Amino acid sequence: MTLSIKEIQAPIADEMKAFEHKFRQFMKSDVMLLDQIMNYIVRRKGKQLRPMFVFLSAGVCGDISESTHRGGAMIELLHTATLVHDDVVDDSNYRRGFFSVNALWKNKIAVLVGDYLLSRGLLLSVDHQEFKMLKIISTAVRELSEGELLQIEKARRLDINEEVYYEIIRQKTASLIASCCAAGASSVGAVQEVVDKMHAFGEKVGMAFQIKDDLFDYGEDEIGKPLGIDIKEKKMTLPLIYALNHAPWLEKRRIINIIRNESHKPNKVSEVIAFVKESGGLRYAQEVMERYVKEALALLNEFADSPHRRSLEHLVQYTIERSK
Repeated sequence: MTLSIKEIQAPIADEMKAFEHKFRQFMKSDVMLLDQIMNYIVRRKGKQLRPMFVFLSAGVCGDISESTHRGGAMIELLHTATLVHDDVVDDSNYRRGFFSVNALWKNKIAVLVGDYLLSRGLLLSVDHQEFKMLKIISTAVRELSEGELLQIEKARRLDINEEVYYEIIRQKTASLIASCCAAGASSVGAVQEVVDKMHAFGEKVGMAFQIKDDLFDYGEDEIGKPLGIDIKEKKMTLPLIYALNHAPWLEKRRIINIIRNESHKPNKVSEVIAFVKESGGLRYAQEVMERYVKEALALLNEFADSPHRRSLEHLVQYTIERSK
Protein backbone atom coordinates (compact mmCIF):
# COMPACT_ATOMS: atom_id res chain seq x y z
CA MET A 1 0.00 0.00 0.00
CA THR A 2 1.34 3.43 -0.98
CA LEU A 3 1.75 5.81 1.96
CA SER A 4 0.66 9.44 1.77
CA ILE A 5 3.21 12.24 1.41
CA LYS A 6 2.60 13.20 5.05
CA GLU A 7 3.36 9.65 6.23
CA ILE A 8 6.47 9.43 4.05
CA GLN A 9 7.67 12.76 5.47
CA ALA A 10 7.45 11.53 9.08
CA PRO A 11 11.23 11.11 9.74
CA ILE A 12 11.92 14.60 8.30
CA ALA A 13 8.71 16.41 9.29
CA ASP A 14 10.49 18.94 11.53
CA GLU A 15 13.20 19.58 8.95
CA MET A 16 10.65 20.11 6.16
CA LYS A 17 8.70 22.56 8.30
CA ALA A 18 11.87 24.53 9.04
CA PHE A 19 12.87 24.31 5.39
CA GLU A 20 9.68 26.08 4.24
CA HIS A 21 10.54 29.13 6.35
CA LYS A 22 14.22 29.12 5.34
CA PHE A 23 13.39 28.74 1.66
CA ARG A 24 11.10 31.77 1.80
CA GLN A 25 13.96 33.78 3.35
CA PHE A 26 16.32 32.65 0.58
CA MET A 27 13.84 33.98 -2.03
CA LYS A 28 13.26 37.37 -0.39
CA SER A 29 13.96 40.56 -2.34
CA ASP A 30 13.86 44.29 -1.58
CA VAL A 31 12.23 44.93 -4.94
CA MET A 32 8.48 44.97 -4.28
CA LEU A 33 7.44 43.47 -7.64
CA LEU A 34 9.98 40.66 -7.31
CA ASP A 35 8.94 39.92 -3.72
CA GLN A 36 5.30 39.81 -4.81
CA ILE A 37 6.15 37.25 -7.52
CA MET A 38 8.28 35.20 -5.08
CA ASN A 39 5.30 35.06 -2.69
CA TYR A 40 3.10 33.87 -5.56
CA ILE A 41 5.57 31.10 -6.43
CA VAL A 42 5.98 29.94 -2.82
CA ARG A 43 2.22 29.81 -2.19
CA ARG A 44 1.78 27.55 -5.21
CA LYS A 45 4.52 25.07 -4.40
CA GLY A 46 3.88 21.44 -5.31
CA LYS A 47 4.41 18.35 -3.18
CA GLN A 48 8.08 19.29 -2.63
CA LEU A 49 9.27 15.85 -3.70
CA ARG A 50 12.73 17.16 -4.59
CA PRO A 51 13.56 18.59 -1.15
CA MET A 52 12.21 15.35 0.32
CA PHE A 53 14.72 13.39 -1.76
CA VAL A 54 17.47 15.71 -0.47
CA PHE A 55 16.54 15.37 3.22
CA LEU A 56 15.81 11.63 3.17
CA SER A 57 19.05 10.92 1.27
CA ALA A 58 20.95 13.00 3.83
CA GLY A 59 19.28 11.04 6.64
CA VAL A 60 20.26 7.74 5.04
CA CYS A 61 23.92 8.82 4.85
CA GLY A 62 24.36 10.80 8.09
CA ASP A 63 22.96 13.60 10.25
CA ILE A 64 20.86 16.29 8.54
CA SER A 65 22.59 19.68 8.84
CA GLU A 66 22.29 23.33 7.77
CA SER A 67 24.16 22.30 4.65
CA THR A 68 21.26 19.93 3.85
CA HIS A 69 18.82 22.86 4.08
CA ARG A 70 21.00 24.86 1.70
CA GLY A 71 21.18 21.90 -0.69
CA GLY A 72 17.39 21.60 -0.70
CA ALA A 73 17.02 25.34 -1.26
CA MET A 74 19.55 25.36 -4.11
CA ILE A 75 17.70 22.52 -5.83
CA GLU A 76 14.37 24.31 -5.48
CA LEU A 77 15.74 27.70 -6.60
CA LEU A 78 17.46 26.34 -9.69
CA HIS A 79 14.59 23.98 -10.52
CA THR A 80 11.99 26.76 -10.12
CA ALA A 81 14.10 28.97 -12.39
CA THR A 82 14.03 26.32 -15.11
CA LEU A 83 10.24 25.93 -14.75
CA VAL A 84 9.67 29.69 -15.08
CA HIS A 85 11.87 29.77 -18.18
CA ASP A 86 10.17 26.62 -19.56
CA ASP A 87 6.77 28.30 -19.37
CA VAL A 88 8.13 31.18 -21.45
CA VAL A 89 9.69 28.82 -24.01
CA ASP A 90 6.49 26.72 -24.23
CA ASP A 91 4.23 29.79 -24.17
CA SER A 92 2.36 28.05 -21.35
CA ASN A 93 -0.21 29.97 -19.31
CA TYR A 94 -0.60 27.40 -16.52
CA ARG A 95 1.65 25.67 -14.01
CA ARG A 96 0.17 23.10 -11.58
CA GLY A 97 -3.33 24.37 -12.36
CA PHE A 98 -2.49 28.03 -11.61
CA PHE A 99 -1.54 30.87 -13.91
CA SER A 100 2.18 30.78 -14.80
CA VAL A 101 4.45 33.75 -14.02
CA ASN A 102 4.60 34.74 -17.70
CA ALA A 103 0.79 34.63 -17.98
CA LEU A 104 0.39 37.11 -15.12
CA TRP A 105 3.46 39.31 -15.56
CA LYS A 106 4.46 38.74 -19.22
CA ASN A 107 7.54 37.09 -20.71
CA LYS A 108 10.14 39.78 -20.04
CA ILE A 109 9.44 39.78 -16.30
CA ALA A 110 9.27 35.95 -16.21
CA VAL A 111 12.72 35.65 -17.83
CA LEU A 112 14.16 38.14 -15.32
CA VAL A 113 12.52 36.25 -12.43
CA GLY A 114 14.10 33.02 -13.66
CA ASP A 115 17.48 34.77 -13.82
CA TYR A 116 16.97 36.07 -10.26
CA LEU A 117 16.19 32.57 -8.97
CA LEU A 118 19.30 31.18 -10.70
CA SER A 119 21.47 33.89 -9.15
CA ARG A 120 20.00 33.27 -5.68
CA GLY A 121 20.85 29.58 -5.97
CA LEU A 122 24.39 30.34 -7.11
CA LEU A 123 24.98 32.94 -4.40
CA LEU A 124 23.59 30.67 -1.69
CA SER A 125 26.26 28.10 -2.54
CA VAL A 126 29.10 30.58 -3.00
CA ASP A 127 28.33 32.51 0.22
CA HIS A 128 28.61 29.26 2.22
CA GLN A 129 31.37 27.73 0.08
CA GLU A 130 29.19 24.77 -0.92
CA PHE A 131 31.22 24.19 -4.06
CA LYS A 132 30.76 20.39 -4.27
CA MET A 133 27.02 20.83 -4.00
CA LEU A 134 27.05 23.64 -6.56
CA LYS A 135 28.83 21.37 -9.04
CA ILE A 136 26.30 18.56 -8.49
CA ILE A 137 23.29 20.82 -9.01
CA SER A 138 24.72 22.99 -11.81
CA THR A 139 25.61 19.84 -13.76
CA ALA A 140 21.97 18.76 -13.48
CA VAL A 141 20.71 22.13 -14.75
CA ARG A 142 23.11 21.92 -17.71
CA GLU A 143 21.92 18.39 -18.52
CA LEU A 144 18.29 19.42 -18.17
CA SER A 145 18.81 22.15 -20.80
CA GLU A 146 20.68 19.77 -23.10
CA GLY A 147 17.92 17.16 -22.75
CA GLU A 148 15.21 19.66 -23.68
CA LEU A 149 17.17 20.80 -26.75
CA LEU A 150 17.86 17.20 -27.80
CA GLN A 151 14.14 16.44 -27.54
CA ILE A 152 13.25 19.51 -29.63
CA GLU A 153 15.85 18.56 -32.26
CA LYS A 154 14.57 14.98 -32.50
CA ALA A 155 10.90 16.00 -32.47
CA ARG A 156 11.44 17.82 -35.76
CA ARG A 157 12.55 14.61 -37.45
CA LEU A 158 10.50 12.11 -35.38
CA ASP A 159 13.46 9.72 -35.44
CA ILE A 160 13.87 8.92 -31.75
CA ASN A 161 14.84 5.34 -30.93
CA GLU A 162 14.86 3.83 -27.43
CA GLU A 163 18.53 4.66 -26.85
CA VAL A 164 18.01 8.35 -27.66
CA TYR A 165 14.79 8.41 -25.62
CA TYR A 166 16.62 7.11 -22.52
CA GLU A 167 19.31 9.74 -22.96
CA ILE A 168 16.68 12.50 -23.24
CA ILE A 169 14.85 11.49 -20.06
CA ARG A 170 18.12 10.85 -18.20
CA GLN A 171 19.09 14.46 -18.89
CA LYS A 172 15.62 16.05 -18.71
CA THR A 173 14.24 14.43 -15.57
CA ALA A 174 16.55 11.86 -13.98
CA SER A 175 19.52 14.25 -13.68
CA LEU A 176 17.61 16.51 -11.26
CA ILE A 177 16.41 13.72 -8.95
CA ALA A 178 19.93 12.23 -9.08
CA SER A 179 21.34 15.61 -8.01
CA CYS A 180 18.84 15.77 -5.10
CA CYS A 181 20.08 12.44 -3.73
CA ALA A 182 23.76 13.25 -4.36
CA ALA A 183 23.37 16.71 -2.77
CA GLY A 184 21.73 15.15 0.29
CA ALA A 185 24.62 12.70 0.70
CA SER A 186 27.23 15.42 0.09
CA SER A 187 25.59 17.74 2.65
CA VAL A 188 26.35 15.30 5.50
CA GLY A 189 29.97 14.78 4.49
CA ALA A 190 29.58 11.38 2.79
CA VAL A 191 32.61 10.08 0.89
CA GLN A 192 32.55 10.37 -2.92
CA GLU A 193 31.75 6.68 -3.40
CA VAL A 194 28.56 7.09 -1.33
CA VAL A 195 27.64 10.35 -3.10
CA ASP A 196 28.03 8.55 -6.45
CA LYS A 197 25.89 5.64 -5.26
CA MET A 198 23.10 8.00 -4.17
CA HIS A 199 23.40 9.79 -7.51
CA ALA A 200 22.96 6.46 -9.35
CA PHE A 201 19.98 5.61 -7.14
CA GLY A 202 18.32 8.97 -7.88
CA GLU A 203 18.96 8.64 -11.59
CA LYS A 204 17.14 5.29 -11.74
CA VAL A 205 14.23 6.74 -9.75
CA GLY A 206 14.13 9.70 -12.15
CA MET A 207 14.00 7.40 -15.17
CA ALA A 208 11.04 5.55 -13.64
CA PHE A 209 9.39 8.87 -12.71
CA GLN A 210 9.51 10.13 -16.31
CA ILE A 211 8.23 6.87 -17.79
CA LYS A 212 5.29 7.11 -15.36
CA ASP A 213 4.64 10.62 -16.70
CA ASP A 214 4.71 9.25 -20.25
CA LEU A 215 2.12 6.62 -19.30
CA PHE A 216 -0.21 9.36 -17.99
CA ASP A 217 -0.59 10.58 -21.57
CA TYR A 218 -2.53 7.39 -22.35
CA GLY A 219 -4.58 7.21 -19.12
CA GLU A 220 -8.30 7.62 -18.67
CA ASP A 221 -8.21 9.94 -15.66
CA GLU A 222 -7.72 13.69 -15.40
CA ILE A 223 -4.11 13.87 -14.25
CA GLY A 224 -3.15 17.51 -14.59
CA LYS A 225 -2.33 17.48 -18.31
CA PRO A 226 -4.76 16.89 -21.18
CA LEU A 227 -4.90 13.37 -22.59
CA GLY A 228 -2.56 12.96 -25.56
CA ILE A 229 -0.66 16.21 -24.93
CA ASP A 230 2.69 14.52 -25.69
CA ILE A 231 1.34 13.35 -29.04
CA LYS A 232 0.02 16.84 -29.83
CA GLU A 233 3.47 18.24 -29.01
CA LYS A 234 5.11 15.56 -31.21
CA LYS A 235 7.03 14.09 -28.25
CA MET A 236 8.19 10.54 -28.94
CA THR A 237 7.77 8.72 -25.63
CA LEU A 238 8.55 5.09 -24.77
CA PRO A 239 5.05 3.57 -25.32
CA LEU A 240 4.88 5.18 -28.79
CA ILE A 241 8.48 4.28 -29.72
CA TYR A 242 7.86 0.63 -28.81
CA ALA A 243 4.57 0.53 -30.74
CA LEU A 244 6.15 2.04 -33.87
CA ASN A 245 9.13 -0.32 -33.69
CA HIS A 246 6.79 -3.32 -33.70
CA ALA A 247 4.33 -2.09 -36.34
CA PRO A 248 4.24 -3.11 -40.03
CA TRP A 249 5.96 -0.55 -42.26
CA LEU A 250 2.75 0.90 -43.75
CA GLU A 251 1.10 1.27 -40.33
CA LYS A 252 4.24 2.91 -38.94
CA ARG A 253 4.27 5.40 -41.83
CA ARG A 254 0.56 6.17 -41.30
CA ILE A 255 1.00 6.87 -37.56
CA ILE A 256 4.09 9.04 -38.11
CA ASN A 257 2.17 11.01 -40.74
CA ILE A 258 -0.64 11.63 -38.22
CA ILE A 259 1.84 12.85 -35.59
CA ARG A 260 3.64 15.06 -38.08
CA ASN A 261 0.62 16.60 -39.83
CA GLU A 262 -2.61 15.92 -37.90
CA SER A 263 -1.71 15.89 -34.20
CA HIS A 264 -3.91 18.98 -33.71
CA LYS A 265 -7.03 16.90 -34.44
CA PRO A 266 -8.51 15.20 -31.31
CA ASN A 267 -9.88 12.23 -33.29
CA LYS A 268 -6.44 11.60 -34.82
CA VAL A 269 -4.75 11.80 -31.41
CA SER A 270 -7.28 9.20 -30.18
CA GLU A 271 -6.28 7.02 -33.13
CA VAL A 272 -2.61 7.14 -32.08
CA ILE A 273 -3.52 6.37 -28.45
CA ALA A 274 -5.56 3.34 -29.54
CA PHE A 275 -2.67 2.17 -31.77
CA VAL A 276 -0.20 2.35 -28.88
CA LYS A 277 -2.51 0.50 -26.49
CA GLU A 278 -3.22 -2.28 -29.01
CA SER A 279 0.51 -2.65 -29.79
CA GLY A 280 1.49 -3.39 -26.17
CA GLY A 281 3.35 -0.10 -25.78
CA LEU A 282 1.88 0.64 -22.35
CA ARG A 283 2.69 -2.81 -20.99
CA TYR A 284 6.27 -2.57 -22.25
CA ALA A 285 6.81 0.90 -20.72
CA GLN A 286 5.36 -0.33 -17.41
CA GLU A 287 7.84 -3.22 -17.39
CA VAL A 288 10.80 -0.91 -18.09
CA MET A 289 9.64 1.46 -15.34
CA GLU A 290 9.41 -1.41 -12.84
CA ARG A 291 12.90 -2.57 -13.81
CA TYR A 292 14.36 0.86 -13.02
CA VAL A 293 12.57 0.85 -9.66
CA LYS A 294 13.94 -2.60 -8.83
CA GLU A 295 17.48 -1.45 -9.68
CA ALA A 296 17.05 1.73 -7.61
CA LEU A 297 15.82 -0.18 -4.55
CA ALA A 298 18.69 -2.68 -4.87
CA LEU A 299 21.15 0.24 -4.59
CA LEU A 300 19.24 1.72 -1.65
CA ASN A 301 19.24 -1.62 0.17
CA GLU A 302 23.04 -1.46 0.34
CA PHE A 303 22.58 1.20 3.04
CA ALA A 304 21.77 0.37 6.67
CA ASP A 305 18.10 0.05 7.59
CA SER A 306 16.67 3.24 9.13
CA PRO A 307 13.43 5.26 9.19
CA HIS A 308 14.95 7.54 6.53
CA ARG A 309 15.77 4.62 4.24
CA ARG A 310 12.30 3.13 4.66
CA SER A 311 10.70 6.50 3.87
CA LEU A 312 12.92 6.85 0.81
CA GLU A 313 11.71 3.41 -0.35
CA HIS A 314 8.11 4.56 0.12
CA LEU A 315 8.87 7.78 -1.77
CA VAL A 316 10.15 5.71 -4.70
CA GLN A 317 6.91 3.70 -4.68
CA TYR A 318 4.91 6.90 -4.45
CA THR A 319 6.56 8.34 -7.57
CA ILE A 320 5.46 5.38 -9.71
CA GLU A 321 2.05 4.75 -8.12
CA ARG A 322 0.92 8.40 -8.04
CA SER A 323 -2.22 9.33 -9.95
CA LYS A 324 -0.82 12.67 -11.19
